[in-house]
Amino acid sequence: MTAEPNLLTDVDPEARALVDKGAQKLSPAFPAERAAWGTGKSLRAWQAAALDRYRETDPTDFLVVATPGAGKTSFALTVAADLLGRRVIDRITIVAPTDHLKTQWAEAAGRLGINIDPKFGTRQGRTSTDYQGVALTYAGVAANPLALRIRTEQFRTLVILDEIHHAGDALSWGDAVREAFEPARRRLALTGTPFRSDTNPIPFVRYAEDGAGVLRSDADFTYGYADALADRIVRPVLFMAYSGDLHWRTRAGDEIAARLGTAMTRDMAAQALRTALDPDGSWMSAVLQAADKRLSEVRQGVPDAGGLVIATDQTHARAYAALLKQITGKQPTLVLSDEPGSSKKISRFADNDDRWMVAVRMVSEGVDVPRLSVGVYATATATPLFFAQAVGRFVRSRSRGETASVFLPSVGHLLHFATEMEAQRDHVLKIPGGAEVDEEDLMAAAEREEQASDALVEEEQGTFAALASEADFDKVVFDGNDFGMSAVAGSAEEQDYLGLPGLLEPDQVKDLLSRRQREHMKRSQDTAAAEEATPAAHERLRALRKELNGLVGAWHHRTNLPHGVIHNKLREECGGPAIAGASADELMERIERIRQWALTRSS
Repeated sequence: MTAEPNLLTDVDPEARALVDKGAQKLSPAFPAERAAWGTGKSLRAWQAAALDRYRETDPTDFLVVATPGAGKTSFALTVAADLLGRRVIDRITIVAPTDHLKTQWAEAAGRLGINIDPKFGTRQGRTSTDYQGVALTYAGVAANPLALRIRTEQFRTLVILDEIHHAGDALSWGDAVREAFEPARRRLALTGTPFRSDTNPIPFVRYAEDGAGVLRSDADFTYGYADALADRIVRPVLFMAYSGDLHWRTRAGDEIAARLGTAMTRDMAAQALRTALDPDGSWMSAVLQAADKRLSEVRQGVPDAGGLVIATDQTHARAYAALLKQITGKQPTLVLSDEPGSSKKISRFADNDDRWMVAVRMVSEGVDVPRLSVGVYATATATPLFFAQAVGRFVRSRSRGETASVFLPSVGHLLHFATEMEAQRDHVLKIPGGAEVDEEDLMAAAEREEQASDALVEEEQGTFAALASEADFDKVVFDGNDFGMSAVAGSAEEQDYLGLPGLLEPDQVKDLLSRRQREHMKRSQDTAAAEEATPAAHERLRALRKELNGLVGAWHHRTNLPHGVIHNKLREECGGPAIAGASADELMERIERIRQWALTRSS
């Protein structure tokens, strides 16, 4: 295998041969063959329309905003193959957010006969002549933009900027992307999510004044989630929202009890969410059990359906993985970005039929695991951008009738994002001296405040303590509407929604949710009197768990032992599962045991 000349000093004399080689390798049926990452066997209608617009305008820069799962990669590779075949370009440079996506792009291109080097480094300045292009990350571009500029100048280059909003992650990244690729013959920018919540201009994106003193990003072609859902390209998403009673201690030593989803200050809401997501509490255990039940229901119609838990950090991810092992009896796939082989773990999970994967951020954007059908949004990251990226992992449809279910806390801004799932957002810049910015800017300001609140919570680490949590099913958010009434986790009412068939058309989902809601309301009315006379089993369990958590809190104050350590000690002495799965008799035994400790002043 020969190496191409050093691109920092020489011009490659074999560039034309490479183009000819690339054109010869393309299938005669391309692009009528199977889409690289999609499900269709030919160009989808939106891809064909976007390609027609691209050919008509013959632009230097072209921005496509298309919902996750719609097939942006297939479209981009179609454009690349067309430009190679017409000898408009000689080389391709792909810029992606992560190392895993670099490899994924190279594999997708390889299936079409376009060879991309995903291991290219700017320090080497060269790659094999077998490659028609290279793939880098945005961080890799920032490492040596001058070398990439020289490479770009020496070839007629198409630059594909995947999820281009990442070029604004840092001012230096945007400057590097502009410096490296300003000489490119063509630039194709892609994004599938709302742009940024800040006002950092994104390189090579066109902004237009909207008449109200605001500059908005101006896409050349837009294909939103609502369009893709109508075309049955993506799955309908059911958001399963969970509230519950929470109890925590602040840095100042104050103990607070509140219900998730009720009106709170921003800092108090952040602390409530942190309490709910605590792996030692009952809230996460109950939600994971509910999500696994939902996954079992979905797998009756989609046997290889998988689930993904998105965690705040690695500590929480490991703890959630341990909880899932207790629930399912099997170790889930755990993906931590700083561990070697993380990309291979994702690829293996995509190809097998294991139930669960737990990750922090690595699977939040662009990663292609089409069998993901159930998700748990268990992260404190709460911007429209990240939320859309995360939900985008579940919407990719493989066949008609598949649905996606995402479990999330009943927190105002998350419920708002779920309700606005079909809204299309643009990146907004304010014109100096212009009018006040509209609701898009207010949303951006709110996100900045939320980030400041999160920073405050971070300062409290080591002093803040999540004391107890209980989960209740709140409602289902679908198609911008709410369905269901509050119900205790584990109740028959909750099961009505967890047991929805996994294969339904969007209109069937809405009809069935409406029917379940009517049945739920009627059942609640019919049984209200009976429940007053004789508490239901789930209410008795809830009362016992509350009593036990209160006693554990009191013992914690006496001994300074962490709540989790106390619960584990009770389980060692009394036996039985974690508190969320314990029976009434087991809970009563633990209550008696901790009372004995109080009498004897020892455990």
